[in-house]
Amino acid sequence: MTDTQTFQPPAPSEQERSLRKLTHVLYALYALSWLMGVTAIVAIIINYVKRDDAQGTLYASHFTWQIRTFWWSVAWGALGWALMFVLVGVVVLWALCIWTLYRIVKGWLYLNDNKPMYVSPA
Repeated sequence: MTDTQTFQPPAPSEQERSLRKLTHVLYALYALSWLMGVTAIVAIIINYVKRDDAQGTLYASHFTWQIRTFWWSVAWGALGWALMFVLVGVVVLWALCIWTLYRIVKGWLYLNDNKPMYVSPA
């Protein structure tokens, strides 16, 4: 390879282009859930339905990242609401909002850069 030649990665397949688009849509749905909570329910259903299609691609890590974000948000949200009567719940819910926003932004930025998300083995 000479100095004038650069490495060109192989063109993504139609399935990969479709999964990339879908993953962007899912991040958008999770972001919209801040305004309309129901969009997160739609997103999690799509995550589970399309999860097998993403296996073996970098999008599988994004699906796992999104699924884990959703379920941890539900768990911490329930705990936050349960603790509202002692005012500790406000702190838990505030931290949950920041954490969820961080996860959506970080995941979306990694997707934009065609990077997989780090997800620990289940």
